[in-house]
Amino acid sequence: MLLIPEKLCGSRRIGITMVFMALRYEKIGDLILESGRTLKAVQIAFATAGELAPDEGNVVLVLHGYTSGPDMILPNGETTEGSWCELIGSGRAIDTDKYFVICPNAIGSTYGSTGPGSRNPDNEKPYGASFPEITIRDVVNSQHALLHHLGIKHLVAVVGASFGGLQALQWSVSFPEFMHRVVAVAASLGRPPSNAEGIRKNLAKDPGWNGGDYYEHGNLVETLVPMRVGMLKSFGVEQSLAKGIPDPIGRNAVIERRAREWACGFDANSLLVLMKIMATHDVSADLEKIRARVLYVLSRTDHFFPPTLAADAQKRMHEAGVDVSYYELDSEKGHSAPTDDAALWAPRLKDFLT
Repeated sequence: MLLIPEKLCGSRRIGITMVFMALRYEKIGDLILESGRTLKAVQIAFATAGELAPDEGNVVLVLHGYTSGPDMILPNGETTEGSWCELIGSGRAIDTDKYFVICPNAIGSTYGSTGPGSRNPDNEKPYGASFPEITIRDVVNSQHALLHHLGIKHLVAVVGASFGGLQALQWSVSFPEFMHRVVAVAASLGRPPSNAEGIRKNLAKDPGWNGGDYYEHGNLVETLVPMRVGMLKSFGVEQSLAKGIPDPIGRNAVIERRAREWACGFDANSLLVLMKIMATHDVSADLEKIRARVLYVLSRTDHFFPPTLAADAQKRMHEAGVDVSYYELDSEKGHSAPTDDAALWAPRLKDFLT
């Protein structure tokens, strides 16, 4: 099926440039998982921006972070953990006057793709705790299937940060001939830090958790809010807000508001599923498969993916024959630096894609 943006998204045009698209959905059928199980009737939600070229040769796949989703590519989004509104758009680093951007929601996540909150076709009840364990390879395979359904046979680049950066690296070894370039931001070659058991224990303290089958027992908002506050602070949100909101009380109020807005819309089960997915990531043994040029980006103050990873990662990739370049963000904003200090690396990203 050829992806025709006007028909697919029902959008209007401004001059020759397509505006950003609302969330759309594609059914990709059954997905055979790495475990051998089958995830039935899989649906992928995705957002797009830009206009598909007649030869379909201008597609950039952008992949979201741990708790964000496809709206990361939309304009005017909040920058904390995910939004690339300063990097994607007309004239920006990922220029939508030139590129057609696709941002899919990862399976297992909350924002429209098949996940633990979806109905199991076998019993029409939410999967909940019965959602099958999936891997980073399963996520990438589902995205590859989405592109196949949309008629996309090649990519200019795969770009992602954090959880999205892990996916970008997996793309480079799972489908090495599918893209020209890979941009892996705030990511690692081997397994990243994982705290699935800590998350499970926090959720289990909520009386409505019910082992993960909580959907008929209300929501877990009051449990998720403090978890999210801690998460945002660990991402570096306080440093990001400090200039505009010097008062600590005011900053905490903003963080609390953002945490509550997120908690009202995010499936608690997805926190566990996605964390377990990240724990399956390790491309170290497959680097010789990479054919794309790679841009590896880390932040000086990111304690999740510190810049001390850079030397070993570059050495390993060079030894495997990978054309890799490295860029370090001189930012105080930790894990949030790639989005909150987007201007620091936007020119490098733009040059790399060109």
